[in-house]
Amino acid sequence: MVVNRMGLRGFGGGTDMSGHVTRVGRAWWWPAFFGVVSIVAGVLALAWPGPTLVVLAVLFGIELIVWGIYRLVGAITIGDASGGARTLWAILGILSLLIGFYALRHIVITVLSLGLLLGIFWLVDGIGLLVSAIEHRGMPGRGVTLLSGILGVVAGLVLLVWPALSILTLAVLAGIWLILLGFMQVSIALQLRRG
Repeated sequence: MVVNRMGLRGFGGGTDMSGHVTRVGRAWWWPAFFGVVSIVAGVLALAWPGPTLVVLAVLFGIELIVWGIYRLVGAITIGDASGGARTLWAILGILSLLIGFYALRHIVITVLSLGLLLGIFWLVDGIGLLVSAIEHRGMPGRGVTLLSGILGVVAGLVLLVWPALSILTLAVLAGIWLILLGFMQVSIALQLRRG
């Protein structure tokens, strides 16, 4: 086993780090893990929408951090993507990480502004998914990605157009969306595993 300059083993002399990141980013278990986390978060939000708004805010922050890492890895691993798609995925990843860490640092503000934050995030993420699906006609799970993008745009617009939704209603909507998103991610993972 080779140890590179950074002390990492098994990377062929230290020059194949991007190859390893690409393999991890294309692994079927990555969207499967994200899907399961989303489903669990959604079920918890639906089971206890009133008393667990703080938990929902924390889960939202964690979800954004995981999603940000997923997007940044995706920006590196998109095979035949143009610079625009890679840049969009990187920007979404950084935005997700920043909002996620902010949400965890300022829980009370997060609970109070959850509708606005979710609306902006879902709208931007939905647009990103639509752009990716349109740009990559041969991608696995393209139909699911298109559907996820459309649902993200609609959910984001609903929250931005009707900001007076109660926090309880928001918790229920967030739970439903997280479950749908989770099942879509698991579906993509199964398609990647077959392919």
